[in-house]
Amino acid sequence: MKKVADILHRKGADVIAVSPDTTVIDALQLMADKNIGSVLVMTENHYVGLLTERDYARKVILQGKHSDDTLVEEIMSIGLPRITPDNSIEVCMHLMSENNIRYLPVFENDSICGIISINDVVKETISFQEETITQLKDYLHATM
Repeated sequence: MKKVADILHRKGADVIAVSPDTTVIDALQLMADKNIGSVLVMTENHYVGLLTERDYARKVILQGKHSDDTLVEEIMSIGLPRITPDNSIEVCMHLMSENNIRYLPVFENDSICGIISINDVVKETISFQEETITQLKDYLHATM
């Protein structure tokens, strides 16, 4: 089965982050510019949390706050499960489903090295299934 390292290899090593004192509007603009649904929250190269579109919708819009005077640290998600590049995609699916989350921070040697989304997991699962189907077809053609 595929591993988190396979996803990170495909996505690249870019880690997009903001500081906790960034305004929500600035973080959202960065997310829009990069076409991503979440951003890491870092202080001096240390992971402190994750800001997602869901955080914004539930903790700003629904609570009547304003994104230009609310700081990321006020709404970011903390305490998310941590995964490593060696974790399987199955483990990620289980953690995401069990915790009702769409993003997982990836750590290697206690340092953040990336983030994966449910979309990444789905793409990798489909890719693995397509590879398996191709291999089975090739095997069947070779034995006939």
